Amino acid sequence: MKVYKIAVIPGDGIGPEVIEEGVKVLKKVAALDKRFQFEFTYFPWGCEFYLENGKMMDDNGMEILQEFDAIYLGAVGYPGVPDHVSLWDLLLRIRKGFDQYVNIRPITLLKGAPCPLKDVKREDIDMLVIRENSEGEYAGAGDWLFKGKPEEVVLQTGVFSRKGTERIIRYAYETARHMNKSLTSISKGNALNYSMVFWDEIFEEVGKDYPDVKTYSYLVDAAAMFMVKQPERFEVVVTSNLFGDILTDLGAALAGGLGLAAGANINPEKIYPSMFEPIHGSAPDIAGKNIANPLAAIWSASQILDFFGYQDLGEKVLKAVEQVMVEKVALTPDMEGTASTSEVGDRVLFLLSEIL
Repeated sequence: MKVYKIAVIPGDGIGPEVIEEGVKVLKKVAALDKRFQFEFTYFPWGCEFYLENGKMMDDNGMEILQEFDAIYLGAVGYPGVPDHVSLWDLLLRIRKGFDQYVNIRPITLLKGAPCPLKDVKREDIDMLVIRENSEGEYAGAGDWLFKGKPEEVVLQTGVFSRKGTERIIRYAYETARHMNKSLTSISKGNALNYSMVFWDEIFEEVGKDYPDVKTYSYLVDAAAMFMVKQPERFEVVVTSNLFGDILTDLGAALAGGLGLAAGANINPEKIYPSMFEPIHGSAPDIAGKNIANPLAAIWSASQILDFFGYQDLGEKVLKAVEQVMVEKVALTPDMEGTASTSEVGDRVLFLLSEIL
């Protein structure tokens, strides 16, 4: 029987609470399906670890993680630790170190999920955003000149390499072809006359290899408007690191809120482990109260199943999540319910027993 080794980094705030429910779901699926098993190893890395040790993870943390098949991350960030420290010293360190250059964020309005848009049809909000995840505006390139002086200047440099830009766009074309859906590129070539013009040219260039894929290109400001006014325009979307970060949070609001937002950081070649996470953050104001919504973490767990080739099981996990929202028996306060985090997870387990 295949055994998948999963490194679990529960992280900060509500991370440990929601990740535990996702782990329960993965264990339940494995027990019911019997084709494979999961082996979970927990690591205490995060902001609390930083406050005690002066670092977000062990010095050899990357070498340790290299031995796993996947990483399951809860949340990073907590008061007392600067956000740029928690982000760069753990989350981005893993993404960059393991060349997880594909960020996948599904924006799908599941049955029972709330939507702030009036009279929208559920099938109108069903897009897959493929975000470049290794360079762009988050490359960490730049300089801080004359610090503290009147002539102080900061330079934040967006990095767009041919290799990085072409590979993410080609991945998106391949995905759109496989799904038989359209592909939309989102950039800002009218204002960013180097990086985004380059992006647009690569999109056109790679597209010559995919004449069967219908394409669209939007400026990011127009895309933000269309996501609200006409979300049905978007099926598969490819965009840069910064634009993808912002637009997927907008998408999360359309598809039920951050409590339902999942993300996968993929190294497609599987040379390194990929990482899966809910994207709602650590929510320190409700940490430890057992009221955090675990559905995003459970959706992330379904992405782990997809990644390992068990898309049928990933779909069944999402079906259980939908049933939880439709029946409204166990929902957390953010979804106008009174259930605890663990009660929602237990309800998903019960429904999975019926579905599987």
